[in-house]
Amino acid sequence: MTVVLILAALFALLLIRVPVAFALGGLGLAMLIFGGFSPLMAPQAILSTLDGFILLAVPLFLLMSNILLKGGVGRDLFAAVHAWVGHWPGGLAVATILSCGIFAAISGSSVATAATIGTVAIPEMISRGYQKHFVYGLLAAGGTLGILIPPSIPMIVYGFVTEQSVLDLFLAGIGPGLMLVALFIAFSMIYARWFGGYQPEPAASWEERFWASLYALPAVLLAAYVIGVIYTGAATPTEAAALGLTGALVITLAMGRLTWASFKEAIFDSMVTTIAILLIVAGAKVFGKAITLYRIPQDISTLISQTIDSPLAFIVVVSLVLLVMGLVFEALSMVLIMTPVLLPAALILGIDPIWFGVYMVVMVECALITPPVGLNLYVIQSVAKAKLTEVSRGVLPFLFLMLLSVVILYVWTDLALYIPFKL
Repeated sequence: MTVVLILAALFALLLIRVPVAFALGGLGLAMLIFGGFSPLMAPQAILSTLDGFILLAVPLFLLMSNILLKGGVGRDLFAAVHAWVGHWPGGLAVATILSCGIFAAISGSSVATAATIGTVAIPEMISRGYQKHFVYGLLAAGGTLGILIPPSIPMIVYGFVTEQSVLDLFLAGIGPGLMLVALFIAFSMIYARWFGGYQPEPAASWEERFWASLYALPAVLLAAYVIGVIYTGAATPTEAAALGLTGALVITLAMGRLTWASFKEAIFDSMVTTIAILLIVAGAKVFGKAITLYRIPQDISTLISQTIDSPLAFIVVVSLVLLVMGLVFEALSMVLIMTPVLLPAALILGIDPIWFGVYMVVMVECALITPPVGLNLYVIQSVAKAKLTEVSRGVLPFLFLMLLSVVILYVWTDLALYIPFKL
């Protein structure tokens, strides 16, 4: 009964448009006070949360991706990939997904990925005859790769909350990320061949490929460098983010594309996003502290262990819950609210916490493209000046592909766990 009342209160606060951070933090504080606990636990929880070194990676990755966005790196990536695959069936769509995947390996942000590649790809694809709803859905879904292909901001937050290795989470995200890229590409090629709506293009010359690749090479090398120093243990994710930020500055300044005005704009955009993320993290920490003191995670774990006796049934139920939550919660809030509640039950059923983290991120990706709060929908709507209904219609097949990837991930757990633990 207590759980129902708490969730009802939280939904009520969100329905009257209380910001997520204040809804979580305010409700958590009220629970502490009415539960007879010291309200001083709230600022203590916030301080212990924001004092984490790993969270410093969040603003650094955000600033790096915004600098690359302002510097037109997305345009170079798209041009290079398009030069190599543009003549394939649905070549522009394939180039878009591959560009999203490469930029995801630099930024760690779905919004930055969708905005960066979308700015270039949307007018190109529409001018070549691709159906608008397909283009919008492709870019919104492609942007979600930014939080699955490492580095990933939600994985950093998940690792911080659960005290799991962020490096292992990053490694575990490689296989599922590449699988999702492959699923998106396969669907795009089939869609283009069966439904048309695109103009076949001649293959680019080797000279065109060379020059396009040369312009994109600095960004690709930056992605490889950031990933390499993390995976080899030469730097922590936070240190790698700082190195990546330095590299982004060097690249954009050397190419003469970063003005003082655009640099200030990148800093401001990163600051706004960082403040929003950290406020949500702080509010969720207070809420998490309260529900822990009320023993809600333990009660839910006990209930699940008594009613669900198989990991498959647990994943099915949790997936349905997360899909519903994705309609009203934004992605990071889902990770912060549901992880402390669900992970104890997952551990009881023998589910690996690293695998569960990757699974959570995939489900959070679904939240990014489900209305009414899917952030990527609004990003693409803003970039394309499109109707939200048209963007929402376009993401439906990609949403089903994401759910298919969950099935594959469950059946083939080594897709996530082989690289961090067996390679």
